[in-house]
Amino acid sequence: MINYTIYENKSSTQWVTFVHGAGGSSSIWFKQIRDFQKQYNVLLLDLRGHGNSKPTIRKAFKPKYTFSALANDILEVLDHLAIEKSHFVGISLGTILIRQLAEMHPYRVQSMILGGAILKMNFRSQILMKLGNAFKYVLPYLVLYQFFAFVIMPKKNHKQSRLLFINEAKKLYQKEFIKWFKLTAEINPVLKWFRQVELNIPTLYVMGEEDYMFLPSVRKVVASHYRSSKLFVIKNAGHVVNVEQPIAFNKAVLNFMNTAK
Repeated sequence: MINYTIYENKSSTQWVTFVHGAGGSSSIWFKQIRDFQKQYNVLLLDLRGHGNSKPTIRKAFKPKYTFSALANDILEVLDHLAIEKSHFVGISLGTILIRQLAEMHPYRVQSMILGGAILKMNFRSQILMKLGNAFKYVLPYLVLYQFFAFVIMPKKNHKQSRLLFINEAKKLYQKEFIKWFKLTAEINPVLKWFRQVELNIPTLYVMGEEDYMFLPSVRKVVASHYRSSKLFVIKNAGHVVNVEQPIAFNKAVLNFMNTAK
């Protein structure tokens, strides 16, 4: 089972589960815990090979990671803790796992808050994936990760997010990075399905106005998924909105979750 941390709220039966992105860990939510624990029970997860979720011998013989398998890791923790239903807050690749879980088990998802959501790989991100695939066995993974982080979060005000993810990525292993990177092979058909199919689950996209790689596609999807989805754009923020603008992020997300109870 992947590593998890709980922050209880004795006066609430509601849960909110936080899912970080690739190369990160549950530590990226440090600016959210206090505000959310005031109203909810908080569950933080470390995805496979990240944070304190170290690869086990059993899973070492399962070389290929899939979005379904990673979503089932999350479900395993919910079942272990007897959490029937939860709000889910994700960032970057974590948003894909939340949406995948919602596809598989919609009754377990009370609402989805998708920060720095990835719904379509634009031309630049497609080039990044091809470069990564070409060099993933040649270059040290940290060199690739630093390059990706800088392209996705290039501005001065993105520096804190960039450094946070790079420092967390240092805890990965080369083999683990390669397993995660191979997920890109199945990402395009998965994202195409997500863009086409609207789920009947309250969904809030929280995007930085400077998230130039992913914001345009999110705008289009929200316009077509208007029955269930809303978009909140935060000024002076890039891809990792919860770190760069935590006050605005927390306020928008809590207001939304309170209406989705």
